[in-house]
Amino acid sequence: MSLPHCKYFEAGRCRSCALIETPYEAQLRDKQLRCRETLPSIPDGVWLSPFRSEDHEFRNKAKLVVGGVAGAVTLGILGPDGRGVDLRDCLIQSPGIRQVIPKLAAFLEVTELEPYDVPRRKGELKYVHVTEAPGGEFMLRFVVRSEHGLDRLRRALAQLREAVPGAAVISVNLLPEHKAVLEGDREELLLGSSLSMQLDDLALHLQPQSFFQTNTTVARALYAQVSEWVDGVNPDSLWDLYCGVGGFALHCASTAGDTQREVLGVELSEAAVRSARRSANEAGIEARFETADATKFALGAKEDAIPNLVIVNPPRRGIGADLADWLENSAGIANVVYSSCNPESLARDLAAMPSFEVCEARVFDMFPHTTHLEVAVLLRRVDSR
Repeated sequence: MSLPHCKYFEAGRCRSCALIETPYEAQLRDKQLRCRETLPSIPDGVWLSPFRSEDHEFRNKAKLVVGGVAGAVTLGILGPDGRGVDLRDCLIQSPGIRQVIPKLAAFLEVTELEPYDVPRRKGELKYVHVTEAPGGEFMLRFVVRSEHGLDRLRRALAQLREAVPGAAVISVNLLPEHKAVLEGDREELLLGSSLSMQLDDLALHLQPQSFFQTNTTVARALYAQVSEWVDGVNPDSLWDLYCGVGGFALHCASTAGDTQREVLGVELSEAAVRSARRSANEAGIEARFETADATKFALGAKEDAIPNLVIVNPPRRGIGADLADWLENSAGIANVVYSSCNPESLARDLAAMPSFEVCEARVFDMFPHTTHLEVAVLLRRVDSR
């Protein structure tokens, strides 16, 4: 079924959930069909049933544009005129986030910080990012233009903690430029350092600029599916390229049992690597993590260091020609697991690796009511059977 009676969609104030009037089962069928049509080289028989999401209250992260005026803010999106549209009761957000948003609005009104006016390119406060952990704790991030906004929020920290007692991490990001981006490079911590995303027996630690999937339930299922595939292949060694905070590497290492599986995660973000190492230490998992560009790391590896299996989870652009060519020509790699948020770039990369065939594939619906999706495939080198 579709999300019932979204007042923002019905009033024409928000069209972000473009498919919200399409029954959910039809959304799933259409996503599966899109993947099959975009990836015709994958036989119909290897597609598993899609993993479905809840159709509401599924998002663990809200990226809220701050609009309105000082003392009367809006928290939501930008409208067609560049002005703020208030969406504080959006039903796709988790119940915890929906409860926190009005408290944040009231807090910001007390600070009297001027919301950023996009058409006039004036103002101070641009965004508020809210992430909720499975345990109910929050990470709050405020994106401002200058030291003035940082100082004002720092002085008001006690009031903010009183308003949102569940906040485990509070930070301020500085974005002085007039750019259509969600954050700048500089991040100032006001409280805590990382948010613990507890996934069954494993905790992943998110720092303010860390990436994590916005749908916790579906993320759990994706990690479980990849772990199952890896255990079925049972490699002696694996690399997790673009590993982020280590989700795939840690899950696959923790399921190895008595097998001495060598696991290495590679990620460009130093902060994410520190978080992955912390998770491994806390869980007693034998996994290593290195800070490096995934492609450069792979192309520079010695032949005797190449693993049996490689997991890749790249951004929307895919792994690209160089890394695809390296995987194709590294004969010691018998299997690849590829998790993609873009079927089109996945199709290009698979075409560049003709020595591999798809054993299983599955759609994971991270983003109901939109055309976006996650698709994961297990590849096997044809001559390795």
